[in-house]
Amino acid sequence: MNVHELPMILFTVLSQMSVGAFVILGLVQVLGRRKYSNTTIDRLADPALLAIGPALVLGLLASMLHMNDVTNTFNVIRNVGSSWLSREIIFGIAFAGLGFLFALLQWRKLGSPALRQVLAGVTALVGLGLVWSQAMIYYSLVTVPAWNSWVTIAQFFLTTVLLGALAVGAAFMTWIMWRSRRDDGELAGSERLELVALTEDSLKLVSVIAIVAGSLVLIIVPLHLSDLATLGAVGAQSAAAFSGAWFVTRLVLLALGTALLALFMYYYASNAQRLGPRPLAIVATLAFVIVLGSELIGRSMFYDSMTRVGM
Repeated sequence: MNVHELPMILFTVLSQMSVGAFVILGLVQVLGRRKYSNTTIDRLADPALLAIGPALVLGLLASMLHMNDVTNTFNVIRNVGSSWLSREIIFGIAFAGLGFLFALLQWRKLGSPALRQVLAGVTALVGLGLVWSQAMIYYSLVTVPAWNSWVTIAQFFLTTVLLGALAVGAAFMTWIMWRSRRDDGELAGSERLELVALTEDSLKLVSVIAIVAGSLVLIIVPLHLSDLATLGAVGAQSAAAFSGAWFVTRLVLLALGTALLALFMYYYASNAQRLGPRPLAIVATLAFVIVLGSELIGRSMFYDSMTRVGM
């Protein structure tokens, strides 16, 4: 595993996961309002917001280590008009700030619901801008053929969607399991049933999203290797990074986490009232942890594949 690039591996994966979780959480809220009350949606979604911020902050702190001198960050920002790296930093800081502001307003129920929805939409767009900037940093390097490919953009956004969906699923079930242990009769019977139904529908949604995104990643991997095979010696050298035990481990974990555990999540979500929250919480958390490990390995191989041509 590429330990030298560990700060950037952590930063890109964790920040993309944070963006994906925020977007998926917003999708759950928008679709949920068609069937459920705002109060019930907030009971499920608000605690999940707490898991997004720390992951992004951790990623941003890890990225600082890559610059050796933290003050270099301010020099990078000066080139926002011409540098994708500068735009990445601006979008990252903006996403963190707007996300914190939204979480505060949402948690304390400050401002009107319409205002919070607008802020959430702007935050999501800024987050997607962060992922796009990250992808373009590598895509724009024409001297690195393995990165100067549509695959780079596709992989970054698929990581965003895949980890975001599974993170939201794990956060939902962790909260539901914790709440069930301290159930003090706060919720009436109808309110509790509505919360369970919303949880089931939400987990079905994130499971389907995770299965589709994970399947697309598995499809893209051989396509990427095929593209590298057309680049001659440079492509062969880059393709060598995607081989060996780590490569097999990456694919096995990805297949296990998406095709198997995500399917189990869907099954358990359909039988949550009979089985209780604990089995589903375990499955959701395992799916997230396994796929997170796969994506970290995959991002390490991404950096290993850097082979330059020309000057």
